[in-house]
Amino acid sequence: MLSGASGLTDAKASDITPPRRMIAYQRAGLLGLALGLCVPLVVAGLLVPDPRGYGTHEQLGLPPCSATVLFGGRCPTCGMTTAWAWLVRLRICEALRANVGGVLLGLATAVSIPWLVLSALRGRWFLWVPNGGQVFVASVVFLGVTFLDWLIRLVIGLS
Repeated sequence: MLSGASGLTDAKASDITPPRRMIAYQRAGLLGLALGLCVPLVVAGLLVPDPRGYGTHEQLGLPPCSATVLFGGRCPTCGMTTAWAWLVRLRICEALRANVGGVLLGLATAVSIPWLVLSALRGRWFLWVPNGGQVFVASVVFLGVTFLDWLIRLVIGLS
């Protein structure tokens, strides 16, 4: 390649070397992760969304949310199970009313499953290679949206 005035420099070998193929246990791990991500989506499909917008998790034998019991209000994660139960039914508006962060997490889960399966079958990451920075940013966005949704509910008095 050219160098100097054009601003271009020689490419390093590592810049043009294609990524290595995944070995068998890595591919199996991706398939296992994809299968594991299917479980909460299937469970959400078996649950009946609670009309209150939260409390659907109680159908699994879990207790009511402690924040609701102690303080009479929702916590940031109240409504996530209900959001997933609506989301798998493609009832997006109801899912968003239940918990916006839950919808984002559910959509990320639904998109991750085929991506993981395709990556495992190909033996290489499909479309993009994940890294810690991207996972961190996605986590911060998810948490930020979840807390913003909760704060808005507190301020305007949504239950």
